Amino acid sequence: MSDTVVRARVDPSLKKETEAIFAELGLTTTEAIRMFLAQVRLRHGLPFSVSAPVSNDDLLASSMTRQAALDSVFDD
Repeated sequence: MSDTVVRARVDPSLKKETEAIFAELGLTTTEAIRMFLAQVRLRHGLPFSVSAPVSNDDLLASSMTRQAALDSVFDD
């Protein structure tokens, strides 16, 4: 059985940075992609959770604002 070719266009800096990480792990990009695809097949889905980023802006609010928001939850 011969292998098939998978091609993807990625940002050059993303490719360079991930190749460095793969090298630290002793992997090539091809091996990492094969591992990813094998895990997708095994799990019948992505091998990690996918979600939209959550804003942490509320953590930057002043402590008085945060306390007022907490107090409002318990107000009758």
